[in-house]
Amino acid sequence: MTLSRQHLTAAAIMASSTFPAFAQQAGTWSLSAGVTHIKPSVDSGTMTGNIPNVRVGVSNDTRVTGAINYMATEHLNLHLPLGLGFRHDVTGDGVLAGFGKVAETKALPITLIGQYRFFEAEARFRPYLGAGLSYVRFYKEQGSALLTALTNPGGPPTGVSFKSKLAPSFQIGGVYNLNDKWFVEGSYTKTLLKTRGTLSTGQTIDVVLDPNCFTLQLGYKF
Repeated sequence: MTLSRQHLTAAAIMASSTFPAFAQQAGTWSLSAGVTHIKPSVDSGTMTGNIPNVRVGVSNDTRVTGAINYMATEHLNLHLPLGLGFRHDVTGDGVLAGFGKVAETKALPITLIGQYRFFEAEARFRPYLGAGLSYVRFYKEQGSALLTALTNPGGPPTGVSFKSKLAPSFQIGGVYNLNDKWFVEGSYTKTLLKTRGTLSTGQTIDVVLDPNCFTLQLGYKF
């Protein structure tokens, strides 16, 4: 039996309806790359020891980042950010306000977030809410000459370490599908993070960091 042109057209329409161009169906993987800006919301305690009101601030940083996504269902996406870490200067505050850097550190957040994506799988734009956990690893910490002069004048350089911590992360964002393969994604993530800095001279300082994370990336679906 030969199909007419009308039958073939109707079949094509039904196929396009069944397999929409922008579908983010269960089992879909995607990769993305772009930039991430980290802005800590610092609430510093005071450093223990004999010098009163020694507090700190923490600088922002922007880096190239990536992400892996896996659509577990048509609405639940597993989001794994990728990066090589961020560098932050720790500056004097309180009695040390305006004196400059007292230390520096690198921070590598290892995060897994579950996102709930709204609208249907074939929608061009899909906003989402997410929640997950971040393990923030601090490394390559180094004290400055100012810190040594403050805590160990005339002695060896003062070292510093920050405690790596597990913390909850919350996310809001959206995906805009450019075509059936390419998309743009933007998100804001808040991590509720508090750490403790410990000096080689024995003093400690507790710091709430609660970083704000702004990310914009271009992605490709497989």
